[in-house]
Amino acid sequence: MKKDNLEVLFDEEAIAKRVDALAKEITMDYQGKDLLVIAILKGSFIFAADLVRQIDLPLEMDFMAAKSYGDNTHPGEVRIVKDLDKPIEGRHILIVEDILDTGQTLNALYKLLNVRGAASIRTCTFLDKPARRNTDFYADYKGYEIPDYFVVGYGLDYSEKYRNLPYVAKLSFE
Repeated sequence: MKKDNLEVLFDEEAIAKRVDALAKEITMDYQGKDLLVIAILKGSFIFAADLVRQIDLPLEMDFMAAKSYGDNTHPGEVRIVKDLDKPIEGRHILIVEDILDTGQTLNALYKLLNVRGAASIRTCTFLDKPARRNTDFYADYKGYEIPDYFVVGYGLDYSEKYRNLPYVAKLSFE
């Protein structure tokens, strides 16, 4: 892909300001609670790292990876590829995701963690793309709402490339 196929949507400064605002809101909401932040791999790792460094509370982190089996137009069953390292019973959970697209993955993870006995579960997504939603799932915290663009950078990829960009860009395939 040529660099001119990338149109910057959110630069480093805008991202930093939005992450800081989210962290302040989360800090207020979780005062006095035993917070476990669960980052969903691979895409959320940069956002999650920036976010937790700004949350002014003691917290723990863990990681999950999930894969949706199906074709690109019909998401299928969500399977856990990497599960949590510790039990979550009685914990206050914040699931951190890079992008909320169809809602299938976050919906499945929410249900799974709920069955495991979490005290509460909330979700935080950096990007929200409601045009692609095929569930009634919505994030409790969101960075930005975007149209139905294919985006890369800040952890998001195209064929495992572009995750390292410090900004979010629309990728054109022209």
